[in-house]
Amino acid sequence: MTAMNKKDRPEWTPKQPNQAFTTNYLDGIEGGHDGMSREKESNKETRPARSIPRRRKLTVDDYVNGVLEGNRAIIAQAITLVESNSQAHMEIAQEVLQQLMPHTGNSVRIGFTGVPGAGKSTLIESFGSMLCERGHKVAVLAVDPSSSVSRGSILGDKTRMEQLSRNKNAFVRPSPSSGTLGGVARKSRETLLICEAAGFDVIIVETVGVGQSEITVRSMVDFFLVLMLTGAGDELQGMKKGVMEIADAIFINKADGQNKQAALNAKVEYNRLLHYLQPATEGWETKAYTVSALTGEGVPTIWDVVHEYKEITVKNGLFEERRRKQTLDWMKTLIEDQLMSRFYQHPEVVKSMPMVEQNVIDGKASATLAVRQLLDLYDR
Repeated sequence: MTAMNKKDRPEWTPKQPNQAFTTNYLDGIEGGHDGMSREKESNKETRPARSIPRRRKLTVDDYVNGVLEGNRAIIAQAITLVESNSQAHMEIAQEVLQQLMPHTGNSVRIGFTGVPGAGKSTLIESFGSMLCERGHKVAVLAVDPSSSVSRGSILGDKTRMEQLSRNKNAFVRPSPSSGTLGGVARKSRETLLICEAAGFDVIIVETVGVGQSEITVRSMVDFFLVLMLTGAGDELQGMKKGVMEIADAIFINKADGQNKQAALNAKVEYNRLLHYLQPATEGWETKAYTVSALTGEGVPTIWDVVHEYKEITVKNGLFEERRRKQTLDWMKTLIEDQLMSRFYQHPEVVKSMPMVEQNVIDGKASATLAVRQLLDLYDR
């Protein structure tokens, strides 16, 4: 840009600058961008761009050794690997898990569930911090609800367990539930095995607690804890009844301040109800307790109950028997999962699905007939 001549000035500008009103015109920058000469700028354009080094792709041995050494970065990458739906990643993940299997099974697996707002994350942070202080290594698999838009986690449990996340003896991993029933991530079992191989001796699985299918959690943990609130209302009675039948212990949270007496009254009521229910574990009596994540009162009781439960079930053989059954149930679940995936990816099914769906919508075919048609295509 060149300097403006006086005749180019607006009519309203004074002829001479003064304190009341000053206007100055500066010459433009000669040359190219940022004052560089055209020649230099031209050379810059032809200069090859500096390449950014890419992160080295980990091998199966890298994953296995990193997990066994307790490398937190590689543990996180290994979990991401098993959560991936990519076929290539799934094959590598299975090789990694196969080599890690001999190092698994040396932990106590605890399931935490309860109605939303019961304070699960706060209590888990308090409980996990106490265990870390006692020399345990704690892994928390916090299964978040999935956003229907982004498919990602909504609650962000790692953010809510900030203190525990910073503990060197703890590992908190939030995972989106991906819409699976009961809020349990599809790959939570593999994640659990990775954490066990990494040396974590207490694995906590926190679920959404929506009351749809907490049986899924029961099928992957040793001890199942249900968190309750006082004064939750009759609208939750159905969820309470169903989940109480599979609970190994019930803890009434927020038993502090003015709410403490109400929590103690609820404890008596729950114990009365539990007396008429069949125990979730043979040889073990499910009881209700009070706890306060805020004051810490009752938090050590959780570990005392878990420890007593393990001693009794190991002695009568139910501990190992349950784990063997869980492994078989897991295999059958994976079979169902793989069959469903193969069905929906079958070329003929993909091709015919829109037309079959439209026939059902238009009332030209019943749902049963439509299913038989699609299954016939798949079988052929």
